[in-house]
Amino acid sequence: MSIRLKLLLSYAAMLIIPLVTMIVTAALLIIVFRGDFQTIREQYAAQDGFADNHNVERMVKELRRTAASNPEALTDPAYLADVDQELQANKSSLIIRRDDAIVYKSPALQQPELMQRLPAFEHPGRMEKGETARYGNQLLSVASFDFLYADKHPGTIFVVTSVNPIVNFARKFFPSLFAALIVILVLTHTLLTYFVSRSIVKPLQKLKRAMNRVKAGDLEFEMQITSKDEIGQLSLAFEQMRGQLKQSIQTQLQYEENRKELISNISHDLRTPLTAIRGYVEGLEDGVADTPDKRQKYIGIISSKAEEMNRLIDELFLYSKLDLNRLPFNFEVVDLQAFLADWSEDLEFELGKQGVRYEADIALGQRAQASLDRDKMKRVFANIVDNSLKYMNKPEKKMSLRAFGTPHRAVIEIADNGQGIDAEALPHIFERFYRVDPSRNSHTGGSGLGLAISRQIVEGHGGTIEAHSVKGEGVRMTITLPLRLHKDGDDR
Repeated sequence: MSIRLKLLLSYAAMLIIPLVTMIVTAALLIIVFRGDFQTIREQYAAQDGFADNHNVERMVKELRRTAASNPEALTDPAYLADVDQELQANKSSLIIRRDDAIVYKSPALQQPELMQRLPAFEHPGRMEKGETARYGNQLLSVASFDFLYADKHPGTIFVVTSVNPIVNFARKFFPSLFAALIVILVLTHTLLTYFVSRSIVKPLQKLKRAMNRVKAGDLEFEMQITSKDEIGQLSLAFEQMRGQLKQSIQTQLQYEENRKELISNISHDLRTPLTAIRGYVEGLEDGVADTPDKRQKYIGIISSKAEEMNRLIDELFLYSKLDLNRLPFNFEVVDLQAFLADWSEDLEFELGKQGVRYEADIALGQRAQASLDRDKMKRVFANIVDNSLKYMNKPEKKMSLRAFGTPHRAVIEIADNGQGIDAEALPHIFERFYRVDPSRNSHTGGSGLGLAISRQIVEGHGGTIEAHSVKGEGVRMTITLPLRLHKDGDDR
């Protein structure tokens, strides 16, 4: 649930609950006082106010006056019928007793049990409103007034009123209900305010603590996000930021480590030819090369070492550009079958001069086309072949090229029968400056950048390069490249 919805619901509850409370309280007041708030004083302050309805109250007062001034009228059937009719209109009935005998009873009143429980005469002028009680299936309230007839016989007037159970309950428990409603109102506001504020403040405090940890440089933690509201989304964004910041710092540290390693490797690789050049130059200066043949040999070695340095610097420069994505690719649509066939012919000629038996199986078809940078892909193939030639240690040297197509990719495999690569070294051969042979000798050392450059170029074409090897049997390099598609979806 969003914070906006939480606040809307809490505000609505704070508005609706007091409103409902006021309505219920007002309804209870109306029920208790029957809609006439002017009779409140009479209901609770006036001593003669023993009826719940002011019309009934008026009739009782009239009966009292009649009993005081003309008690014989209470024996007149016509008068009593008129009074009873008006009382019936207000859900009340009339009973008149003389001595211990009932001289008049409302025809509508059929409660034998009530007749047996009427209070006895005590003294003239006594007024009593009895407790509301249940008689049969009715809830009745009995009000009585004692008087004397003209002949001094005791008489009692009873006004029996039918009471609504709800009215009786409300009148009896109104103070408790009103207090309970006030308590509910206060508790509702308190609890709503507490839980809504807690659901907002607690995640914010948690987020603040996390921010303080980041501020102190501590990124080794993870925020537990339990809500999906705006604060939860903010916490998720913060957690993603923390993760990216941690990864960025780790990457920066790795770059720094790589930079140190790069400087160390460059220094080592440049120092070897520089040392050789310096030694042969000093030999020329000191007259060690005292014959034209020796001088020519020294100069040739110096030139070779300088060329080696130049090649190393070129490869380093190329790798740096590829690594920074600053070397543009000159892509063009190439027929892979023809491209590999041409390169295979050149490779067969070069390998033949070095005594390497070569086999080719190119089965891509005339419709296999890819977007390539010809020169850079040839650089990849050349780097792989050069590495293979360096590590061929068998009397009969072999190399093969195999190419075939899948529905969406071309697969190119270059294999040799060299000494192979150890399983623990195989995952690292595409890393820069990594050498299977750590001796860095002049025969197998190389720059250590060839395969790293090859991977960068292949990945720049949207492809992959992998190495498979069995120690002592040789190495197989597998290159996959995406094929172009016809507009109708067929492979090109």
